[in-house]
Amino acid sequence: MHIPDSFIPLDQAIIYWVIALPFIIMSMRWARKELDEMKVPILAALAAGIFAIQAMNIPIGMGTSGHMVGAALVAIVFGSPWAGVLVLTLVLLVQGFAFADGGITTMGANILNMGVVSGFVGYYTYAVLRRSLSINIAAFGGAWFGLFISSIACAVQMWIAGTFPLVPGLMAMGTFHLIIGFIGEGLITSIAITAIAKSRPDLLEENSLEARKERVEMEAMA
Repeated sequence: MHIPDSFIPLDQAIIYWVIALPFIIMSMRWARKELDEMKVPILAALAAGIFAIQAMNIPIGMGTSGHMVGAALVAIVFGSPWAGVLVLTLVLLVQGFAFADGGITTMGANILNMGVVSGFVGYYTYAVLRRSLSINIAAFGGAWFGLFISSIACAVQMWIAGTFPLVPGLMAMGTFHLIIGFIGEGLITSIAITAIAKSRPDLLEENSLEARKERVEMEAMA
């Protein structure tokens, strides 16, 4: 999933950077508005955890590898896909500059795939499923689908770049990430969100919003 520099021509890599930058800026604005002293350590802990789980790469052919992403998990905890974009941007910056994991010129594409696509698709899939399903199933579905779509986006980018053919790329990236999403991304996200909901429901943003809404209603009734 981490695209190296040589896999995308520089002109295309610049386009992906241009597309990614507004999302990065908006995620920073979200952070300035929403993060407080209690949320910052949680964000840092999630970023460290995501950094660790992304180190477990599974080679899937054609010079590519598969791994978990974690953007949906962060987005669900904080109740916003912008949180996923922010954390994945920070993680990818450290990985790219300090550990040469993923390219520098292609970092815009990586942020788009793992932060924007996975975060937004994962979070809003979760939000839709949450209307009628339990939190663990919704979290599983959101994380699983977000990872899958981000892998498809990566394969399409590789095809546009001429790195490998479209159908073999989709088969390799899509098939393996369907499996990784099921036994890794979806399952771990579901377990983590369920554990948080049971032990510290106040840490989930959706519970915080409901609590604030209830307080407002009670104050209005009083």
